[in-house]
Amino acid sequence: MFDKSTYINRRKQLSEPFGEGILLFLGNDESSMNYADNTYPFRQDSTFLYFFGFHHAPGLAAVIDPAENRAVIFGDEATIDTIVWTGPQVTLKEQAAAVGIDEVRPLARLNDVLSEAAAKKRTIHFLPPYRPEHTLKLSDRLGIAPAAVEENKSIALIKAVVNMRNHKTDEEIAEIDRAATISFGMHVAGMKAAKEGMKEYEVMSVVHQTALEKGCSLSFPIICTTHGETLHNHNYSYTLRREDMLLIDAGAELPSGYCGDVSSTMPVAGKFSDRQRMIGQILAEVHQGAVRALKPGIMYRDIYYEVCEGIVKGMKSLGMMKGDAKEAVRAGAHALFMQCGLGHMMGLDVHDMENLGEVWVGYDGEPKSTQFGIKSLRLARKLEPGFVLTVEPGIYLIPTLIDMWAAEKRFAEFVNYDEVMKWRDFGGVRNEEDYLITDAGYRLLGDASDKTALMKTFY
Repeated sequence: MFDKSTYINRRKQLSEPFGEGILLFLGNDESSMNYADNTYPFRQDSTFLYFFGFHHAPGLAAVIDPAENRAVIFGDEATIDTIVWTGPQVTLKEQAAAVGIDEVRPLARLNDVLSEAAAKKRTIHFLPPYRPEHTLKLSDRLGIAPAAVEENKSIALIKAVVNMRNHKTDEEIAEIDRAATISFGMHVAGMKAAKEGMKEYEVMSVVHQTALEKGCSLSFPIICTTHGETLHNHNYSYTLRREDMLLIDAGAELPSGYCGDVSSTMPVAGKFSDRQRMIGQILAEVHQGAVRALKPGIMYRDIYYEVCEGIVKGMKSLGMMKGDAKEAVRAGAHALFMQCGLGHMMGLDVHDMENLGEVWVGYDGEPKSTQFGIKSLRLARKLEPGFVLTVEPGIYLIPTLIDMWAAEKRFAEFVNYDEVMKWRDFGGVRNEEDYLITDAGYRLLGDASDKTALMKTFY
């Protein structure tokens, strides 16, 4: 938790454009795994955390009233029935005081405040829910059908929150920097542990343990797989073979909620084979080119296109593609090898504010492409100082996709399928790091020196 002045200033800045409306926020509830008392680890809603700083109190709501310059927390203090299971709790009033709020009301009083606002025809601004229970709560409290909740979300509030959370302050950057350093350490531990004959879950457990040893949780479920062509593979059952590559995508989440996100690909044998090195070097070159291009004012979409063109040129050097690289990317032929985007915003969410809509977070309101491959580009907008983002190109040879496109002769003017079939079972490679956009250009977040030194030994 930051100093109370941080939260006071955030709420003040958010309030300024909203005049006579009120701003409604819902904190997260406990979420049960398989019965009511067996819950997943609690994680507070990130926007609630950003403006109100309540980390460990489920079931809260908050209202900011810009006209009256006040913020109110709605929730119920822990009863003795709760305390006998959890131990003594910091009271809501104490937590509220720590973030500069002096008004805490029982949750049952929230409806009174909302009804009063509605009677006075004040706009009630709320963010789009991403949990079903929040949809039902908003429906009940605001008197609108569940199906209508999404269409009544406040675009003005979304844009205001996105604009603030997209621009990281020095204290936020320090937290992300630390999360990224721990994330790099998770990868180094996993890569050093990986040996022929191990199960993927054995390596994954080392990666997870490294985060736990630093007092961190995970910013997302670990990917640790010899099938890197499956972009989000959470199957850990395979046994590592000497000829395999192991792709790890893992990040730490600090107790403050700020995240790191790192990907790496290693040879189980300790040295890349000639074929693995060929693809790996293409990936390394486009990754370095993307990083060098980072600066304020450039469209991240343009960097993505440069990466895709670089991959096409690399595949041409191996005989798998042909023709003009720009035309191939414009047509979408590159998506045989890179089906995803180049990166995403990062902060309190590993995919920062994805619940608020990529069109606002990553596109500044511009429409997204619907073309296969490009439609998965989460971040396309003009970069600004204070943005924290990932750079994560990948090259993925997905047998099902290759077979389908080959049977259709899709993009035959750009793809040499006879050569692609020789690489059909190659797998996938990805490299990912976290960067801050500065006034002068960019800065890598986290200490990557150990990972960089280890990766050099693989070539």
